[in-house]
Amino acid sequence: MNGSSPSALGAFVRKELHHILRDRQTLVILLLMPLVQVLLFGYALRTDVRDLRVALVDPTPDAVTLRLRNRLEATPRFRIVRVASSTRTLEAQFQRRSADVAIVLPTSFAEGLARGDRTPVLLVTDASDPNSGTTMQSYVRAALADFERELSTSGRGSVHIDVASRMRFNPTLESANLFVPGLIALVLTLVSALMTAISLSREKEQGTLEVLLVSPLRPWQIIVGKVLPYLGLGFAITCLVLLAARVVFDVPMRGSVTLLLGESVLYTIVSLSLGVLVAARTASQRAAMLGALVGTMMPTALLSGMIFPISSMPGWLQPLTNVVPARWFIVIARGIMLKGVGLGYLWHETLVLTAMALLLLVAATRSFHAQLD
Repeated sequence: MNGSSPSALGAFVRKELHHILRDRQTLVILLLMPLVQVLLFGYALRTDVRDLRVALVDPTPDAVTLRLRNRLEATPRFRIVRVASSTRTLEAQFQRRSADVAIVLPTSFAEGLARGDRTPVLLVTDASDPNSGTTMQSYVRAALADFERELSTSGRGSVHIDVASRMRFNPTLESANLFVPGLIALVLTLVSALMTAISLSREKEQGTLEVLLVSPLRPWQIIVGKVLPYLGLGFAITCLVLLAARVVFDVPMRGSVTLLLGESVLYTIVSLSLGVLVAARTASQRAAMLGALVGTMMPTALLSGMIFPISSMPGWLQPLTNVVPARWFIVIARGIMLKGVGLGYLWHETLVLTAMALLLLVAATRSFHAQLD
């Protein structure tokens, strides 16, 4: 009995190896997954902030303020997106995400510096991402300090700039305010895309989908019947996550809960369509699970801006984030929860998710129809 154990074990190992090699889709995904992980982690995991968009409020432009503007523009890290004479448009700029930092200069800025007064400058930072907000504030403070030393050494005497800081949308810099909106997208992706792909591929392997060949149901009706329970589950999970975010982590809800729930349903439809498409394109449950992990979970965690700012990623990688549905949903969730904005500011992201849902539904229906044929 003991003598036959090594040969039996060898036969069992060869059988398992044969199964792995026969499932070519799984083998390709397994071989490509480490490479994809290394590339994504290597390029996406960056905490520095680049391309900092600055709005400058200059009520009395003069040679000194122009010098400050030129100095900021000469620094590759900064990009001045707007110069205004008052602060009336700042709130809309922050809500539209067209500015990261605002530098508010006082009236007669140059005259105050020339008299040697401690001239106040207000620094307003979008802190919906507290880590990036703190980093951006440090960069601007360093630039203003360099400008102060430059003026002091240019024969102007003692120059003093007092920088006062104000954090918008997350003044306490709570990390939960950053992560919870992203966790909604991650959980919905897990329940919708991954579970749908595994469920449908399991039925394909078991042969239960063949029963549908003789049913009067059309492919789109089959898809609706399969994913509708997951759609309801996703809606329930969104409600539970929002309740936990408010009660446990005290994450604010400054916007419309109804709008956020509606956007969550739209995002769930996108994720469900991705799950159906993965299941239709893969030949086994194992390949569907790996495909869903690589195609949905990893991009959601790394390329959506959930943890790492997209502006810090390399220039060639940033356009690729546009095809990640979670990127658009996280902007919507943070905008509603932290900034209190409505559809008037989020229509672009909503339109992108709607187009993704329609495109993926058509692709999933056609792929599923081909599988049935």
